[in-house]
Amino acid sequence: MTALAAPPTAPGKGRTPQDPPGRRTRRVGQGGAGRTMKGGWLSYLILGFALLISAFPFYWTIVAASRSNADLAQVPPSLLPGPNLIKNFEQVLEEADIGKALLNSLIVSSSITLGTVLCCTLAGFAFAKLKFRGRGALLTLTIGTMMIPPQLGVIPLFMLIAELQWVNQLQAVILPGLVSAFGVFFMRQYLVQSLPDELIEAARVDGASTARIFWSIVIPIARPGMAVLGMLTFMTAWNDFFWPIIALSSQEPTVQVALRQLGGGYVNDQSVIMAGTLLGTLPVLLVFGLLGRQIVGGIMQGAVKG
Repeated sequence: MTALAAPPTAPGKGRTPQDPPGRRTRRVGQGGAGRTMKGGWLSYLILGFALLISAFPFYWTIVAASRSNADLAQVPPSLLPGPNLIKNFEQVLEEADIGKALLNSLIVSSSITLGTVLCCTLAGFAFAKLKFRGRGALLTLTIGTMMIPPQLGVIPLFMLIAELQWVNQLQAVILPGLVSAFGVFFMRQYLVQSLPDELIEAARVDGASTARIFWSIVIPIARPGMAVLGMLTFMTAWNDFFWPIIALSSQEPTVQVALRQLGGGYVNDQSVIMAGTLLGTLPVLLVFGLLGRQIVGGIMQGAVKG
């Protein structure tokens, strides 16, 4: 009995002789290269609804900051901006030293962001790629500190700040936030996935030290993760109210502490409070816009294979 020959396969279909046995490959013709996928009307509807829900609070802040307190008390309130934006800004500057508060918040948030990104990237690189005794135990201890409520450390931290005579000074807010356990864990996970071991071994063969590897190899690869961590850290430090209200006074406030002084009296002036909130939100939007471009650019660079 003779064996039946297998029917020939058409070009571009089935498994080619170059494919390994047991593996099915999917081939895309040259006509599909560079083709842009278009979403349907349902996708645009969902995205538009999500955009409306996300942007409406900021739009309402602009509307409320440009209206008077009587306009906001109307039912239903107007949804269009009014003519009182400059007037409310002037009242904010009279009631609170918002200019000094913005400068203090910028100094505090920038210092905390730079320190956190640098220190957490160093620690994340060590936990991800360096081998040393006790690495697992130290990483577990670092992650375990995330389970401790920050309120439990307020009293000993304030006693330490008072012993150093840093009360009512900006370093009392900057120093405790220079490193975060979340940042260390975040950068460690990012470098485990994006930094190949072969690249570090090749640098070792070429005679590069650990410091040279970090500055020349790790930093460029970790730039998207550092941008994400920097953006999250800056927003957290900028919006922090609990520790600055304890460590700082009204003579040396941050933005969140200064906003507490607005709209005082028997009836809170919501329009003035919204105007101060709008002033305090603009730097955060600026940082988000700058670092958002770095995040998208880093993701697109990582998606292109040479």
